Amino acid sequence: MRILVVSDTHGDIFSLRLAIERQPAASMLLHLGDGEDDLNACSSYTSALKCVQVRGNCDFGSQAPPMQVVFAAGKRIFCSHGYAERVKYGDYELKEAARRQNADIALYGHTHSPVNYYEDGLYVFNPGSLHSGDYGVVDITKAGIVCINLKLF
Repeated sequence: MRILVVSDTHGDIFSLRLAIERQPAASMLLHLGDGEDDLNACSSYTSALKCVQVRGNCDFGSQAPPMQVVFAAGKRIFCSHGYAERVKYGDYELKEAARRQNADIALYGHTHSPVNYYEDGLYVFNPGSLHSGDYGVVDITKAGIVCINLKLF
């Protein structure tokens, strides 16, 4: 299963459409905040995808949850924008929140900087800011989990 992971689109609908077009094998799209309206504006591009989004600190008036646990291919994925876990000061709180949810993968945005590592049974992944050309995919297969940071341009 391939999951397209984006964050911090900040009104950049063009880049969101391009990321969707570049990942035709994706069956799910996770938007990690700061672009709720962007995801809605691309609904014709996302009709074949299961879409999940969380609220970012710039998603004013959003009814989206600040955090969600998503189940995909037998794995638990913790999704947060990251501001509630204060990720700009480190990712300890994010990892602890993900572990409390028994997550296999912790996804976040907010910092606009790509992050990708594995630590003590938890994949920690930030796709970066799509508005800056960064996005990611998570592949979940029988062989394991692979998180990949990608660039649009």
